[in-house]
Amino acid sequence: MRRLLFVLAATCLVVPTTLAQTPASGKTTTSWTCAAPNPANALPVGDEPNHLYVVEQVKCSATKGEIAGVKEKEGTATEFAEVTGDTSKGHGVFVETLANGDKAFVSYTFTGASKNKVMVSGSNKWTMTGGTGMLKGVKGNGTCTAKGNADGTANYECSGSYTLGK
Repeated sequence: MRRLLFVLAATCLVVPTTLAQTPASGKTTTSWTCAAPNPANALPVGDEPNHLYVVEQVKCSATKGEIAGVKEKEGTATEFAEVTGDTSKGHGVFVETLANGDKAFVSYTFTGASKNKVMVSGSNKWTMTGGTGMLKGVKGNGTCTAKGNADGTANYECSGSYTLGK
């Protein structure tokens, strides 16, 4: 009996330690409202009409979502786009701030459609590459879909999964 109690006690001590060493992982579903790009710098390429290279920055606020139980708050996207007529494609980095001040670094590639130089719709694939605080060493990936508004703002619906670093 004494040996059984010892084995149970040892198991109770080892299991929590093993679980604590396993990185936390989860899924995230986030909604973002983003302002019109500002600044936005466009340069005509010159090889055909309406072919531009654009560097822009976009400020966003989370309206829903959390990572590891901490609410997502805001973020800034800095991106490069190649625009040909009413279509665009490009890449960027999104620096997201959680409610506790920790940051996530997210690289993404995107495609979009516009009308009268205002985004109508778009989508992206993202990869979480690191962060600060509890997000140090985080890895993750997912997708977003976007709907543009007449005033140049946009709404994003994003989902994906992540694993926190050790």
